[in-house]
Formats: sequence, C-alpha cells, structure tokens
Amino acid sequence: MKRASYDYIICGGGASGLLLALQMEADVYFKNKRVLLVEQQQQRSNDRTWCFWEKKPGILEEIVFHQWDHAFFNSPNWESHFPMAPYRYKMIRGIDFYTYAYKKIEACAGIDLLTAQVRAITEEKNGAVVTTSKGHFEAPYVFSSINTPERYLEQKKYPVLQQHFLGWTITTPTLTFKADEIVFMDFDIPQKNTTQFMYILPFSPNKALVEYTLFSPQLLEKSAYEKALKEYLNQKEIRQYTIEESEFGCIPMTAYNFDQHNSTHLLHIGTAGGWTKASTGYTFQKTITKTQALVAFLKQQRPLNEFKVRDKYNFYDLLFLDVLSQHNGAGAQLFRTLFQNNTPETIFRFLDEQSSLWDELKIMRSFPKRIFVAALLKRLF
Repeated sequence: MKRASYDYIICGGGASGLLLALQMEADVYFKNKRVLLVEQQQQRSNDRTWCFWEKKPGILEEIVFHQWDHAFFNSPNWESHFPMAPYRYKMIRGIDFYTYAYKKIEACAGIDLLTAQVRAITEEKNGAVVTTSKGHFEAPYVFSSINTPERYLEQKKYPVLQQHFLGWTITTPTLTFKADEIVFMDFDIPQKNTTQFMYILPFSPNKALVEYTLFSPQLLEKSAYEKALKEYLNQKEIRQYTIEESEFGCIPMTAYNFDQHNSTHLLHIGTAGGWTKASTGYTFQKTITKTQALVAFLKQQRPLNEFKVRDKYNFYDLLFLDVLSQHNGAGAQLFRTLFQNNTPETIFRFLDEQSSLWDELKIMRSFPKRIFVAALLKRLF
C-alpha cells in the first residue's frame, strides 16, 4: 500500500496534540521536519475551559481569558480566604485556544493538518504506520492522544475515580460575586458518601462560572447535576439568574501505569499517556510541561518508550486515590486538613510537582495517619 512519509505524526487534535504541535512550531530544531497532525474534526467552538495556576506569564499568556489573585476554601467546620501569591489562578477558554493554535499551525509550512479518523496505528521495524479514513501515513515517531478507557477501567490494580462536573456561566441582576476571589472548593453541600464540592470563577460582580464537581466512581444523571446547582444557588440566595453557557466534563483520576503501552516508535500523550494529575484531575499546565520536556527529548533521537512519565508523584497520587476510593465520603475532611496544616504556596507547589522533600513530608503529615499508613503498607507489601 502507498504511504506518505513524515518525520512525526500526531494523532488527535485535543489540548495535548495541539500543544505538542505548537511546541514544534516554535522550535527551530523542527524547521525542516515534516509533521502531520491528524484529527477527526477541528475544534472551533467554546466546548470547554482550562484552569491552572502559574507564577509568571506563560507561553499562552496572550489568550488567558481571566485571572485571579485570591481564593476561598470552605468546609462545614472550617474556612479560609487566602492569597494565591506567588501564583495567579488563570483560565483559558477552548475557543480562544483553538483559534490561537490553528492560526499558528496553519501558518507553519512544516505542519500538515489532516481531518480524518484514525483507524489503526501499527508499529514496524523502522517506524509506525497510521491508517486513517483518508489513507496511510508513516513516521519514525508517532504520538497518540486517542484515549482507550478500557485499559484502566477493566483492571483492578489501580483505583479509578471520575472527576465529573457540570458548570453554568450565569449572570445575575444584582452584584453577587467577589470578582477578585475564586471559590476553590466549597464542601458545604450534602456529600452523600462521595467527595463533592462547588467551584466558582467570578468574571465580574454579576457574572461567574458556577460548577458542581464530584470525585467518585460513577457518573450521575444530567438532572442530578442540575438539581445540585439549583439548590446551591438557592442556598446562597441567588435566585434570579440567566444561564449563558453550560459545560459538562469527565476526567479519569487514576495512577494506572500508562507507560507500559508506549513503544520504540509510539508514545501516548495527554490523558491517554497518563498526563492528567491523578489526584486532582488538573491536566492543562501539566501537558504544557510534558510537551516542553518531550520536545527536548526528541532532539536526542532516542526510542519513545524511554520518555518516562511516572515518578514519585505518581506514587503519592496512588496513595491518595487508594484512600479516596476506599473512603469516598471523607474527601471534605482530607482536603480540609490539607489546607488547615499547610500554606497555599506549599500545596500548589506540591500539586505542581515542584516540591522539596520537606514540603512532601509536611503534606503527608497533614492527613489522617491510620488510613494513609494502611494504604502505604498495602502498596509496599
């Protein structure tokens, strides 16, 4: 069969695929390389938002939609208003990211965009072949963000929770929100033996994204998310509002070993490669970091399965998920003790995987010792 040849093929045009293409477009090393980006359909709508914290202006600063300097944590028995410094909490809208990424990629002579369905990826001696609905393509390096959920859902070694949420962007006729302060987690809602909280990103005193989020094994009926949002808004005496946008999402939370599915010529990226922060579900900033590291790695021309994702933070995430899956109703208590016993800077540095050993010891000492020691012993022995 006839094949078109490339130096690199990226399968999937989600955040990880587009970010990898952007990193290549910006690096002179790839100036004379041929890159193919295959995606089933180009994203051109505001289908999602990404949030993250950052100390300095980042590579996507020009498309940051909004950012905040203060945050609020609330639980039934304890609350805290705190500054985000030295971080800022930032939000990027899907439509702005897609517009920015496609403009850059389409202007790059070395990157071809192909709208097609990926049907198979087959590894051969000197590369991999990508079979699509529009032909066959080969390259020595292939990257796939196409998720295969059954790999982690059908195994028992690693716990799997879902971070699932429904968010409404609402406007109110009165000044309702603290415009400079996000509600990072509000656990003052019925927990129902699961971990669930409200999350609010205010854009102005009368406009905000209000999101109902759960960390649990099973998804709910759509009406249950809507009911929880209505009850929470009513509880906060927000009874008159207009829903301008709605966003539903589901992110797998697991410390499953995704590295085992990589090979000499094929590397899984994004959620499919285990790039999601297992204990929180945050993915976007970690994907930026991973694509930067991957671009540096590619210059060494080493086998792709030598690019490792797993490190000590995977083990920390695994312990936390072991506890949260066994004690799913204890999430509010676990997060409360985390914020009670550590500075926000220490917490965000740890979640950013930039912590010192001292930071990590302080974080570990924050949690109930009995259940975490039990989880540790289970994994060690």
